Amino acid sequence: MRAVIQRVIKSQVVIDEAIRAAIGHGLVILLGIEKGDNREKADYLAKKITNMRIFGDKEGKMNLSLLDIGGKAIVVSQFTLMADTHKGNRPSFIHAAPPNVASPLVDYFIQRLKAYGVETQSGEFAAHMLVEIHNNGPVTILMDI
Repeated sequence: MRAVIQRVIKSQVVIDEAIRAAIGHGLVILLGIEKGDNREKADYLAKKITNMRIFGDKEGKMNLSLLDIGGKAIVVSQFTLMADTHKGNRPSFIHAAPPNVASPLVDYFIQRLKAYGVETQSGEFAAHMLVEIHNNGPVTILMDI
């Protein structure tokens, strides 16, 4: 399971010219599911992200979590995070979990974020999305578990 976490001042997801998700201060989480990933990994990742101290306190130090600031999250499923680029010029996605495995796991991850107290929205699995990200800092964290 791989996540690219971006601290944002605002973000939105547009599908077929309609806004599917929109937040202000918070996180955009691009989530890739790999073959062999499971609910335990999803729960670990959700808890870790919820409590990760990547927001500035009064002194500007990254000392506050998403919960501390009352931030929101958008989760965007992104199988391309599982790209293998070692051979040739075309990425291979052989390690990405198939949709029948990945989609429920993404949904479970979103449910876990909500259970930890994070107001969470999402893109749409397997849809073509326009993701607008106003990265704050910029702060981008890669988590690979």
